[in-house]
Amino acid sequence: MTVHILQKAVITVSEMARLVGLSRARFYQLVNAGVFPSPVYCVRTRRPIYVEELQRVCLDIRHRHHGLSGPVIFYTKHSPSTRQACPKPKPVAVDDTVLNVLEGIKALGLTSAKAANVEDAMRTLFPVGVVGREQGEIIRDVFVHLARQNHGNNVGR
Repeated sequence: MTVHILQKAVITVSEMARLVGLSRARFYQLVNAGVFPSPVYCVRTRRPIYVEELQRVCLDIRHRHHGLSGPVIFYTKHSPSTRQACPKPKPVAVDDTVLNVLEGIKALGLTSAKAANVEDAMRTLFPVGVVGREQGEIIRDVFVHLARQNHGNNVGR
């Protein structure tokens, strides 16, 4: 049995859940499943509490991965060093590309479009950038995207 240093004689369910590294909701699920012991209730306040002995039992269960009802697996959070970073989308530069697409969209009849609308649509449609795409294809896709947003049925929603 491992040695655990207990600082308080009585703790709340939230504190017990924190000590074993679980959320309060997950801790209650495991109590109801019979993995952890149920708390005792304070006679005066009627609040659930864990006394020193129950704290030791809970900490031992967490350490040994063996609950009152049998073996249990506790999943741990990934440390930042083991988690692989997701590639960040390349930002679409507000340069000639955005201005050319805006000009093309206005020529197609969507005169209410602004550079910010085009830039947002390009970020949504092309999260990794527009390199290697035909300008006509970009204008078409952005036009369709903005036209769907500005459709008469969507106004005021």
